[in-house]
Amino acid sequence: MNLKKYFIRALHRLQKGPGYTYKELLVWYCDNTNTHGPKRIIKEGPKKKLIWFFLTLLFASLVFWQWGILINTYLSYNVTSSLSIGFKTMKFPAVTVCNANPFKYSEVKHLLTELDRLIEAALERILQPTPGNGSENTSPPLNLELWHQIPLVLIDEHDKDNPIILDIFESNQTVAGNQTAMGNETAGGNQTCSHQGSDNCTYRNFTSAAQAVTEWYILQSTSILSKVPLQERIRMGYQAEDMILACLYGAEPCNYKNFTQIYHPDHGNCYIFNWGMEEEALNSSNPGAEFGLKLILDISQQDYIPYLSSAAGARLMLHQQKSFPFLKDQGIYAMAGTETSIGVLVDELERMGYPYSDCTMNGSDVPVKNLYSQYNTSYSIQACLRSCFQNHMIEICGCGHYMFPLPEGVNYCNNEDNPGWAYCYSSLRSSIRHRQICIDSCKETCNDTQYKMTISMADWPSEASEDWIFHILSYERDMSTNVTLDRNGIIKLNIYFQEYNYRTISESAATTIVWLLSSLGGQFGFWMGGSVLCLIEFGEIIIDSLWITIINVIGWCKGLKQKRAQARYPDAPPTVSELVEAHTNLGFQHEDAGALPRDEALPPEPGTPPPNYDSLRVQPLDVLGPDSDAE
Repeated sequence: MNLKKYFIRALHRLQKGPGYTYKELLVWYCDNTNTHGPKRIIKEGPKKKLIWFFLTLLFASLVFWQWGILINTYLSYNVTSSLSIGFKTMKFPAVTVCNANPFKYSEVKHLLTELDRLIEAALERILQPTPGNGSENTSPPLNLELWHQIPLVLIDEHDKDNPIILDIFESNQTVAGNQTAMGNETAGGNQTCSHQGSDNCTYRNFTSAAQAVTEWYILQSTSILSKVPLQERIRMGYQAEDMILACLYGAEPCNYKNFTQIYHPDHGNCYIFNWGMEEEALNSSNPGAEFGLKLILDISQQDYIPYLSSAAGARLMLHQQKSFPFLKDQGIYAMAGTETSIGVLVDELERMGYPYSDCTMNGSDVPVKNLYSQYNTSYSIQACLRSCFQNHMIEICGCGHYMFPLPEGVNYCNNEDNPGWAYCYSSLRSSIRHRQICIDSCKETCNDTQYKMTISMADWPSEASEDWIFHILSYERDMSTNVTLDRNGIIKLNIYFQEYNYRTISESAATTIVWLLSSLGGQFGFWMGGSVLCLIEFGEIIIDSLWITIINVIGWCKGLKQKRAQARYPDAPPTVSELVEAHTNLGFQHEDAGALPRDEALPPEPGTPPPNYDSLRVQPLDVLGPDSDAE
C-alpha cells in the first residue's frame, strides 16, 4: 500500500513539473551555482551585469574551444617511443644461406640451350653491329620463337623527340614516337607486347646493354623454368652435402643435417639453421665469436649459369624463428675466398595496436590471403605484399609469376600457354594504383625483432695455408686426395652476438583518459573556476528545462485537442440544474399520459441526456485518486 502511494505521488510530481518557468529556472541556477560569473550577472547593477555577462560568455567559449582541442588530441591516438636496454640470454637467430646461383649449369644446360644461343648471337650483333665484321657463323640456324615473344631491342636516341627502336635480328626500324629512353645516345631495352605482332607494347629501358641482357635472360628463363616440376628444380640446385662443408655452433659440432631445406625461386635450394620448426630454438650462452655459428661453404662458382647470375658468392640472412626469409630484400652477400665475420645486435620493436597504429598481431585481420602460409611461417609485411601482387597477377593475367607461391588450381605463366604474360606482368609491376592497393591492404607486425649486423672480411685461406686446407676439405667431401676446391668457391662465415645487451623500442600512448580528464578539469577550473559538481549542476538545469518543455508540449497538445472537440460540438454541455429541470418535466409528462404505455412514451427532445436517472450523480473529478493532493 505504501508503494502504491509512493508511485501515485511520483506521478503527481511528474505532472506538476519543477514548478518554474524558464526565466525562474535560469535565475535560480545563476543564484545557486558554484561556477564563478553567473552569480555576478544577477546581483550586480546594469552596467556590471553587462560586463560580467560578456566575460562569462567569453570564458565559457574559451573553455569549449580548449575542450575541443584536447578531445581532438586524445582521439588522434598519438604515441611516444621509449628506448630501454636489457641483458638476458637470447635465442640465436635463424640463419638462411643460399647460393647466389640458383641452379647448376650442368643440370639445366639442356633446358637453356636455345636461349643461350640466342643471347650469344644477340651479344655478337650488339658488339659487332656492322655486317661482315662478325665471325664466320657455321652453327645451325637460330630458333627465333623465343625472341619474337619477348625481343631485345636497341633504342637510338640521337633524335630525342623521335627515338628509333632497332630490333637486333631484324633490319626494320620502328619510330617510338614519344617513347622516352634512359640513355644519351643508344640504350638497350626489353619489348613486351600484349600478343605477338601487336602494336600494344611497352619498353623497359636500360642505360647499359649488360643490364638489358641480364634482365631479358631472367625473364626468358623464368618462362622456361616455370614448366619444370618443383622436385626436378630442387634436384638441379645445390645440395646441402655439397654446399655445407663444415659447421660448428659454439663448442658443438653440426653438419648439413642440422639445416632445413626450402626452395627459394630467386636462389634455388636454401638451407636454414635454427629455424625452430621441428626443434626448440637454440640459445646463445655467451657473446663473442667463440660462441656463435661457424660455417664453411662451397659455392662451386665454376658451375654458374653465365647469363643468369652475374654475382658470385653466398646469400645469407638472419631472421626470426618460423619466419620466411626474403633474401632479395633483406639478405647480404658473402664474397668467395674470404672469411666474413658478422657481429649481431638485437632490436626488439613493440608497437601498440589499434587505434594507436595500424599494425597486426598475426595477420588474421589483413584482407590479403597469405600465400606463404603453406610454409607454416609467421605473418610478415613482405609476405603480404608479395601475396597481394600474386593475387592481382592471377586475377588480371590469368596465371601466377614464377617468383611467388601459387594458390591451388593456378599455374605459373609461360610463353606457350600465356603469350602475353610478360606484357601483363610489366604493366602490373609499373602500375602505381595496384601497388598502392597492396600497400593500403597490408600491415606491419606489432611485435618484431631486427638484427643489426656489423660485417668485417678478410682473405681466407691465406696463401700459406690454402694448400693443406683445400686438401683436407676436398678429402672430407669427396673422399679423394685430389684437390677439388679452390679460392673462387670457398667461403667461411662467423656469426655471433656482439654483446648480450638488447634494445627494446616500445610505444606507449601519448594521451590517456586520465590525461584527458585532468586537462578538461584544469581548463574548466582555470577559466570558469568550476569543478565536476558545477557540471552536475549544469546537467540538472538542462534536465529541468527539458522537463518543463515536455510538460508545455503535453499541455499544448491537450489544448489543441479540446479546441478541436469544441469545434465539432459547438453547443455547451447541460448544467446540473438543467438536468434536474428536465427530470422534473419528464415526470409530469408521465403522469399526464398515464394510459400511455412506457415504451410508447414521447421521445426526448434533442440535446437532453438519456433517461437513465438512477445513474445521475454529481461526483468530484478525481483522476489520480484520493491521495493525489497529499504531498
